[in-house]
Amino acid sequence: MRISLFRRQPDPDRIEVVHAGTRYPVLVKRRANARRMTLRVSQATGEITLTLPERADFAAGRVFAENHGGWIAARIARRPLAVPFEPGRVVPLRGTPHRIVHWSKARGLTQAALDQDGAPIIAVAGEAAHVPRRIKDFLRRLALEDLEKAVRRHTATLGIPARKITIRDTTSRWGSCSSQGHLNFSWRLILAPPSVLDYLAAHEVAHLKEMNHSHRFWALTYKLCPHTQEAEAWLKRHGAGLHGYG
Repeated sequence: MRISLFRRQPDPDRIEVVHAGTRYPVLVKRRANARRMTLRVSQATGEITLTLPERADFAAGRVFAENHGGWIAARIARRPLAVPFEPGRVVPLRGTPHRIVHWSKARGLTQAALDQDGAPIIAVAGEAAHVPRRIKDFLRRLALEDLEKAVRRHTATLGIPARKITIRDTTSRWGSCSSQGHLNFSWRLILAPPSVLDYLAAHEVAHLKEMNHSHRFWALTYKLCPHTQEAEAWLKRHGAGLHGYG
């Protein structure tokens, strides 16, 4: 007797959804804990993800994505415009617009200054090819300095120290706190008003005591940062736009 064994072919990891003549690549993921099909468009990266439950039919997932082509197109259209770090461009620094100025013949560190008319600028010296990197390094350095100061202030109030502070370029969250007391933040917070950066510092410091989002956690966050509600509202309105810079 001959026994034939049929193995299920692996699903493609990407599909394409076509809407109004535009093709949108969609990443396909299966999740054992997913209860339903979902679509997500990252406002930071523009990546489109279709998540399927472990036993969901792949063909049904494709149809689900195709039926939401208009929704995908609308979400992509809402993404922030890209603003490269190059001379003449305007980027926010601590919430204040600064124009990037390249001083090719000058030497020294990248710095925030005022031009001859008193307008805020970010002055960059050196070769033009290095301007984007130097701007990003400058902003990351300032972000770390401001966050370290804010974290020290809030941990002093709380009485629990943070073991480590790390700056990253995260796209899904502005900050995080590990069970080991390590705090991680997006360097892009330096683009936001200082009150927003201060709120994120307070939020993650509060997690050093409350590793949850319970009523106790929020009470502690509001104690550390009375302007929590205003900062969250600012992030909801403008946060996605910060990912367009650089």
